[in-house]
Amino acid sequence: MTFVMADDEDAFGLLVERHQREIQVHCYRMLGSFEEAQDLAQETFLRAWRARETFRGQSTLRAWLYRIATNACLDFLDRQRRRPLTRDRLEGQEPPAEIPWLQPYPDHLLAFGASGAEEPDAAVIGRETIELAFLAAIQHLSPRQRAVLILRDILGWPAKETAAQLDSSVESVKSALKRARSILRAQLPQQRLGWSPSRAPTVSERELLQRLMDAHDKTDAAAFAKLLSDDVRMTMPPLPYWFVGRDAVAAFAAQAFGPGSPLSGGQWRSVITGANLQPALAGYLRRPGEREYRAQALNVLTVEHGQIAEITVFEPRLFAAFGLPPVWPADGAPSSKPSPSQ
Repeated sequence: MTFVMADDEDAFGLLVERHQREIQVHCYRMLGSFEEAQDLAQETFLRAWRARETFRGQSTLRAWLYRIATNACLDFLDRQRRRPLTRDRLEGQEPPAEIPWLQPYPDHLLAFGASGAEEPDAAVIGRETIELAFLAAIQHLSPRQRAVLILRDILGWPAKETAAQLDSSVESVKSALKRARSILRAQLPQQRLGWSPSRAPTVSERELLQRLMDAHDKTDAAAFAKLLSDDVRMTMPPLPYWFVGRDAVAAFAAQAFGPGSPLSGGQWRSVITGANLQPALAGYLRRPGEREYRAQALNVLTVEHGQIAEITVFEPRLFAAFGLPPVWPADGAPSSKPSPSQ
C-alpha cells in the first residue's frame, strides 16, 4: 500500500474515501458542531495526504486516519478552549447547560455500514452515542477525556491502542476513562445511561410526530401542549433561551404564535426529517403578503413514553445539509427535494 500512498493523489483519495463519513462522525462527536466536523474531516484528509509517506502499514489505514482526526480535533479544541456555560436557576428549575456551538447531524449522512474487515460496525453510529443528549453531555468532558471515551467506549478500542493513538500511557488512558465515565453519568439523564441498538420509530411515535406537525402548522398551542411530557425541556442553541416543564414550554408557544409576535399571522408548513437518529420537524413560515414559505427553524425531538420529552430548536442555516430548500413556493413543491423522512 505504501507505493500508492507515496505519489498517486487519485489512488490515495479512493483509499480514504470509504472512511470519509465515519471520520466526519468522529469529528462531530469530538466537537459537537456539524459545520466544524466537516471542516476538521477535510483537515484530516489534507494532513493525511501531506503525511502519506509516514504510513508504513504498522496499523490499519482506518486507525491511522482516526489518529490524525483525533489530533486535528484536539488541536482545534486547544485553540478554542470552550466549555458549556452554567445557567442561573429560575424558580427552582434546574436549567440545562448552554452549549452555543451544538448543531444537529443529518440522518442521511449516517447511512453507512460495514462492508469489509476494516469498516466500522454499528457501534460507530449507535443511536445513544449520536443523539443530542449524548453530544451535549460529552461536551462537559475535557477534550482528552472526550477522545479517550470515544475511542474506548464507542469504538471499542483496547487501552493499549488508545494510548498509542494519543501518545499517552495505558495508565493515563485508564484514569481519563474512569473520570470521563463519572462525569458522563452526572450529565446524562438516568434512562440514557444504558446504551442500546438503534431502532426505527414506532407507529405511535410516527402518529405523535404527525399530531405535532398538525398543531404546529395550525399554530394550535393548546394541542401542542397536550403532546408534551410534564418535565419537557426546550433549548435553542446558539440562543441562550431555555424552558423546563409543560407549562413553560406551552406558554412560550402561545406567545410565539399569538398576537404581537413577529411570527403572528403567518402560515406554517412543516416537513418531517431526521437528525441524530431522532425525529425532527423543519418549519417554514409564509408571512402576510409574502408568496413563499421561508425556512424558519429545525426542531429536533426526543420522544419518551409517547410524549415529547425534549425539543432542541436550531436556526435554519443547516437546511441545505438536510436536503431541505431555503424557500418553498406557496403553490406546491419546493425548489429541491427534502431529505427522506425518518
